[in-house]
This record gives sequence, structure tokens and C-alpha cells, in this order.
Amino acid sequence: MKRILICLFAFLLVAPPLIKADEGMWLPLLIKRLNEVDMQKEGLKLTAEEIYNVNKASLKDAIVRLGGGFCTGEMVSADGLLLTNHHCGFEYVASLSTVENDILTNGFFAMNRDQEKQAEGLTASFLIRMEDVTEKVKAQLNDSMSEEARTQAIAAISKTIKEENSEKGRYSVDVKSFFKGNEFYLFIYETFKDIRLVGTPPSSVGKFGGDTDNWMWPRHTGDFSIFRIYMSADGKPSDYSTSNVPYHPKHFLPVNIGGIKKDDFTMIMGYPGTTDRYLTSGGVENAIDVSNPAIVKLRTKKLQLMKEDMNASDAVRLQYATEYAKTSNYWKYFIGQTKGLKRMRTADQKREIEAKYDQWANSNTDLKMKYGNVVGELKKAYGEMRNYTLARTYLQEGIYGTQILPYAYSFQNLQKLLADQNTKPEDLKKATEALKRVAEEHFKEANAATDQRITAALLEYYSTDVPKAQQSPLFTTIQDKYKGNYKDYTKVLFEKSMFANKEKTLAFLANPILKKLQKDMAYNDINVIYDHYITNVRGNIRAIQARIDKNMRLFVEGLRMSQPDRKFYPDANNTMRLSYGSVEEYDPMDGVHYSYYTTIEGIMEKMDNSNDDFIVPDKLVELYKKKDYGRYASNGTLPVCFLTTNDLTGGASGSPVINAKGELVGLAFDGNWEAMSGDIDYDETYKRAICMDTRYLLWCIEKLMGAKHIVDEMKLITN
Repeated sequence: MKRILICLFAFLLVAPPLIKADEGMWLPLLIKRLNEVDMQKEGLKLTAEEIYNVNKASLKDAIVRLGGGFCTGEMVSADGLLLTNHHCGFEYVASLSTVENDILTNGFFAMNRDQEKQAEGLTASFLIRMEDVTEKVKAQLNDSMSEEARTQAIAAISKTIKEENSEKGRYSVDVKSFFKGNEFYLFIYETFKDIRLVGTPPSSVGKFGGDTDNWMWPRHTGDFSIFRIYMSADGKPSDYSTSNVPYHPKHFLPVNIGGIKKDDFTMIMGYPGTTDRYLTSGGVENAIDVSNPAIVKLRTKKLQLMKEDMNASDAVRLQYATEYAKTSNYWKYFIGQTKGLKRMRTADQKREIEAKYDQWANSNTDLKMKYGNVVGELKKAYGEMRNYTLARTYLQEGIYGTQILPYAYSFQNLQKLLADQNTKPEDLKKATEALKRVAEEHFKEANAATDQRITAALLEYYSTDVPKAQQSPLFTTIQDKYKGNYKDYTKVLFEKSMFANKEKTLAFLANPILKKLQKDMAYNDINVIYDHYITNVRGNIRAIQARIDKNMRLFVEGLRMSQPDRKFYPDANNTMRLSYGSVEEYDPMDGVHYSYYTTIEGIMEKMDNSNDDFIVPDKLVELYKKKDYGRYASNGTLPVCFLTTNDLTGGASGSPVINAKGELVGLAFDGNWEAMSGDIDYDETYKRAICMDTRYLLWCIEKLMGAKHIVDEMKLITN
């Protein structure tokens, strides 16, 4: 009896409040069991089966994973119209733009289907089903395994599960780990490869606010682009072909233009990237003190150098448009995350959870044997990892933040083929042809002069900030031979290496010679850097990470065991999730109140055509002056964006905001500055999703871009 009372007391100590309001990115498969009742109490008019169903059409069949999950899209017509964010389609619009026909800047809409443009490389995947395969995977595991053996066993059984469910390659299959390796789920997708650009607004609309407004509210951004999925005539995925026909989805979302109001129920379904909500205090401290500041420092310099060259040349501007946008997005994110983690005192909160966990774990002999040392081991491991965090971060953000060095390293496989006397001519030809295609894409987005400046700056930062014992001998060579002048070093590097020049690279690929590759300065230098990292740093990181992985698995297992009545959700990991919430305003700081919506008046208030972030197209100004809002008007103005309390993170960009009846009311495109800590620590007071109102979206298509035929293809709901 005494032991029972001790355990109960420990449970009460460790148990925090149940999931905070609107927190959680939930697996659709489990909504029936975990969320349906709560969602219906909040206003949902649908059943769990209408959201996720493998036997009948449901909301899941309208949700699209773009690429490997970098963004989300949704189907909005019976003929394959796919809606997503402007920043999700940005790379493909930029690649279709030229100085002479700059559709990135000017916008584009196909007036008929023959004018739709192939978005080469873009894929769209539909989830067929998901399945809990935890028992099947765990049958191959045991507690005596090393982490390496465990990883290998998981990989082996996952491979078998994938092969059993791919239907001879028809479907792409993933087996994903959840709850830090305590559960495993199978995901089966059908992937379409013929995707075409239908329309995109001018960047002055799609990126209105630019870096200034990124992650901020109030927002006035028309962040959307439209594609169409094509399939073969027999209804199967197919490579691009003029004989392909529009895809007919099992379900598409009706578009509601009746508007939203405060407290309306909302769902967001999509493919959020990654969160780390179970991270312990040591990991939080490493992020605040070491990795985040390093990322910000390196990206600040890279952005500065890119921007200088982009401002000086339209050709360079288009070359670096995508890279600049990607770099800038998470540069600002890490600034905001650090600020949020400090404001919320997240490390202190985590330590409180760990202290209570320790009380539970040491409350009896059996628990102590398995869980008693978990918190201490995690603290120790994160302390050791701190010693290598800069080396890892500077490799990822510094060395691989250049273009020439990682591009040169991509020829590793070719070296192996050239060195192997048994390599078949057809295999060598296949490899060189693939590298030729990569070269075309690489040099389309690389300017040697810009990359030379970036490479010099980032390598110099590396040499200054990474512990000397963890640096490659190359940096000693640069110090001795070039007197530590990285501009002199990179000048020689870009003069000598074939990887700085498209013609030289293609000439080599036409007649690849092993010795020439091995003697190339960029190829040699990146191998010297990376080989030293593998030998002297990576092994230590992997050993420490194995200890972290093992103890995090036990930590999360213990948390769930100690709180049997709590509904836990897994971290986001690029799998389909649903979050639910409502349309809400918020107060970002003392004395400041933010409304839940913005209007076109805000665009005009921000207008500054001398500032790239706040240019407003003449046509938009003209329509504003005429108050020509058509059926999209509300109270004499045009709604633009709105806020919800839905939980989301990167990857969910482009996700549909769905009302209680399953209708599209907006596009999720951002989170808010005050809650940038959200990937690690959910903030119920400040956390908001920033969404584009469907009324502004359709107005931009119909009125601003003159493409009413696209709107007519959709099913509009007016109530």
C-alpha cells in the first residue's frame, strides 16, 4: 500500500496540465480515438471518418505532400487544381523566369491549359493510408541492443515492410519513428510527377512585406500559387507528357467565400516538418547559447553578400532568388526562436519537468532500475555534445553554405566508379549523364563571383570560431600559404577548380579522368575538410547522439507511462497531421492588441515603392481606389489575412485552413514572431497561425490577374 501511495504521489508531481488549448499536431489515423469528441465540442460538424478514411473519399484525399514534404498543397477542383503558398512554388517560378520574361516579378496566369508551364522536379503525393506497425518493428528489437544494432534492425524490418506494401513500385512507402523511437507507423503514398504551373501573383503581392514582415503580424501577403497535377490517360502517375490529362482527385475542397469571424472553428491539415517538443534542458541551452547564434552569424553574412550582388544585376537576382529566400527565412526564424526560448524561460521549465520526472523514476526499485539515471545521462550527454556543436554547425552552415565545395563533393560517386577497374561502361555513362543534368541546374543558380565572396567569408568565420583541434589541416595550409587571407585563397580556388565553371565541368564529364578529378583544388579541399571531420569529430558526435537517443526514448516512454490519462501527440516529422483551433486575436505585449484580421487598407498604409518589401502593383492601387472588390468584399473592404490558434510549423506552409464543414477558408503560410519558440516549447498565450483569406486569394486571381476562368473551375460556397 505504501508503494502505491508513493507512486501516486510521484505521478501527481510529474504530471503537468493536460494538453494546452489548441496544442498538438495529431495523426489523422487516431482522431477517432483521441480528438473527435473534443473537436465536435469546439464546433466541428464532420465525423472522424469524413476527415480520414481509407475506404471512402475524405479530407485526407484533398491534402497533398509537395516533394518530400517541404510544403503542403490542397486540391480545389475536379480537374487537378493544386493550391499552395507563393513561397512554396517560389523555386519553380524562379526557374521558369528569365530576364526577358520575369514571371517571378510580374506574375503569370495561364489563360488556357496549353499555356501551363512544366514545374520540372516538383512532385505531388497523396496519402493512401497509414498504419501502426509498432509491434512488427519492435519484434525485431531488444533492450540489450546497442543503438547502432537497433538502428540497423529498424532499417532492415522497415525495408521489408516497404517492399511488402509498395505493390512492385507503384507506391512510395515510408516507415517513420514516433515518440523518440517508441512507436512506428507505415505511410503509403501515390506520387505524381507531371506538375504544371497555372498561375502566380507578382512577387510584390506574393511576397508583400518581404523580410521585414516575415514571421510578423499584422500581415498583408498574397502568399499563393496554383499548379495542376496531370496523370496518364489510364489514371496513373506519369512523367511529363503532352498526352497526359488533368488528375481527378478523390476529393477536393469547396472554397468558402462567406468569411470567417472570431471564435470560428478551424482545422489545418498538412505535412509539418519537424518539432522537438520533448527536448530536455541541455538541448535547449545548446540551441540558445551555441547553435542558434552560429547559424544567425553565418547566414547574416551570406545574405549580405548575396543581396549586394542581386541588387547590382537582374541576372544574379534571378539566380539567387530561391537561395536568398530559403536562407533568409530561417535566419530570422532562429533569431526569433532564441528570443522566445529566453522569454519563456524554456530551459528552466524543462528542468522543472526533469526534476519531477526524477522523483517519479526513483519512486520505486523497478522504475529506478530502468528510468532512474535517464535525466542525469541526458544532462551529461548534452554537456559533452556542446563541445562539438560549433564544428557540426559550421560544417552544415559554413562549408555547405557555399556552392562550389558541396558541388565538388557530389562527384564522390564518380570517383569510385573511375577508380574501380570493374566499372561497366554503361554505368559510367549513366553516372556522367546524371551529373551533366545536375550541372545544368547547379550553374543556373550559381554565380562564380558571388560564390567566391561567400566562400571566403564563411571559411574565415570557420577558421576563427571552430576549435582549432577540430579544424581540418586545410586551414593551417591557408594560414601558411596565404597568410590567412581567405580572399586570396578563394581567388586561386575559383581560378583553378573546374567546379567554378560550367564549360570546364561539362568538358570533364565528356571525358572523365580520375587523376584530373583528384587533382582538382575544390574537390581535394572539400575532401580534406570532410575527411578530417569524419575522423576527428563525427565519431564523437555519433557516440554522444546514440546516448541521447537511447535516453530520450526512455525519457518519453517514462513521461507517457507516468501520465496514463494524458493525450500525447508525437513530434512533427513530415507526416500528415491535423491541428484544430479557432480564429482568435491576441495581445503581443503590454498595451498592444492585435485584431484577428487585416484588410486591403493595410496594404495601402504600408505601400512604399522605394522599398522592395512594400511595392504595390499599379493595378492593385487602381482596383483599391475604385473599391472594386466584387463578391469578395466584406463590410465595404477586402479581407486579406487572419489569425488562428492552430498549431503548425515549417512544412505546413500551404496547408488548407478548413472550417467546421470541411470547406477551405484560407491558406496557412506563417507563424507569428512572439511564438517562434514553438518548435520546442508551445506557447498557448501567443501561438498563432497566420493565414491568407480565400477572399483575397480569389480576388487576386479574378480581379488583379484577370483569370476568372480559374475561379470558375472551383466550387464556391457563399454562406
